Amino acid sequence: MPVCDLDKRRPHAKRVLGIDVVVWWDRNEAAWKVMDDRCSHRLAPLSEGRIDQWGRLQCVYHGWCFDGSGDCKLIPQAPRDGPPVHTFKQACVAVYPSTVQHDIVWFWPNSDPQYKDIITKKKPPSIKELEDPSFTKAMGNRDIPYGYEVLIENLMDPAHKVDREGGRPLELSIKKLDINGFVAKQEWGTSRFLPPCIFYANSDPFIDPGNGSASSAEMQKAPSSPLGPNRKLALIFICIPVSPGKSRLIWVFPRNFGVWMDRVVPRWIFHIGQNLILDSDLYLLHVEEHKIMEVGSSNWQKACFVPTKSDALVVGFRKWLNKYAGGQVDWRGKFSGALPPTPPRERLMDRYWSHVVNCSSCNTAYKGLNALEVALQIASVALLGILAATKQSAASAIRRNTVLVMAVLCFAASRWLAHFIYKKFRYHDYDHAFR
Repeated sequence: MPVCDLDKRRPHAKRVLGIDVVVWWDRNEAAWKVMDDRCSHRLAPLSEGRIDQWGRLQCVYHGWCFDGSGDCKLIPQAPRDGPPVHTFKQACVAVYPSTVQHDIVWFWPNSDPQYKDIITKKKPPSIKELEDPSFTKAMGNRDIPYGYEVLIENLMDPAHKVDREGGRPLELSIKKLDINGFVAKQEWGTSRFLPPCIFYANSDPFIDPGNGSASSAEMQKAPSSPLGPNRKLALIFICIPVSPGKSRLIWVFPRNFGVWMDRVVPRWIFHIGQNLILDSDLYLLHVEEHKIMEVGSSNWQKACFVPTKSDALVVGFRKWLNKYAGGQVDWRGKFSGALPPTPPRERLMDRYWSHVVNCSSCNTAYKGLNALEVALQIASVALLGILAATKQSAASAIRRNTVLVMAVLCFAASRWLAHFIYKKFRYHDYDHAFR
């Protein structure tokens, strides 16, 4: 999860790879902690708890308190003069190794003590644009109602963004594929799959990974950047397996031009457009995943007809998945493999629970706009009250008409705002027939 969307004052519930974890800020160690989301006492979710005055994670069911190492520091029901039961191993909560990289909280999904120091040996991938202070780095996140495999494929497929007759052949090719992912050549730059979860494209000229440098012929053939000289852009997608049929996407589009826009324009304004793009394919991909499940993921290439170069990256991802990851996410026996049933369309394409509540910027905007809507309604009623209490006279006719117009405008604005809030923050149906 992006750090900017985590509130240090409270714990947060997240699911990754079928593991329910609680993410919380340990102010005593000045670090984000990732722990099992269940109290060792009666298995209540710690994410429903609080951070107490001493900076400990407290379960609200019976008040047990835990520090950042998972050790139980307080059992209110234990006699003070009795045995120190809070020190028993059974009282502890499992802790996962975690770190912050590129302003995102990452964790190693195994709490076994042998992985305690895994962060010193294995780190999340480093991406140069996210380390360069000259690039803007506004992030977003959304829970997606289809799986990790379909999510990555969709993001690797630029052809679907032009779904009418205006589409054209795209020259995509993979130059290197191994256990560490692959590098691909695109018309406007280079893309990389950094397994297991990062798809990354930028505007840099393609460099052949075979010899580490681009030949003069390749450089001559490579088109100049459409952005102009010294302008650079990257598209970074982090695709997180949550459970069968569910995933989470973190996106960031760093660029070194127009940086001022991110300082002036609120982040939620950008998220409206980005959520609309995600909505455009959401129902299609949810249905597609169910059809793939019917034929079996191992039969993907037999079921799907992918004859053009525009599908090269998607085919490459499936090859990597089959060769190096057993063809699917390893849920460690937590699930039967069946997909959840398709919910009503309004719930499937919901924006509030899938994005707004998990985005600090959109959540603040949602609350503020709702408050403004209520204020406009109150103003409309108040103005009508003033109008009713005003005595009629020739001298006051203009004032009365002015008050009436203001009341009508306030009411109309509140209705328009209610519609805007619903479509941008709640649910927006995407009908391809009329687009």
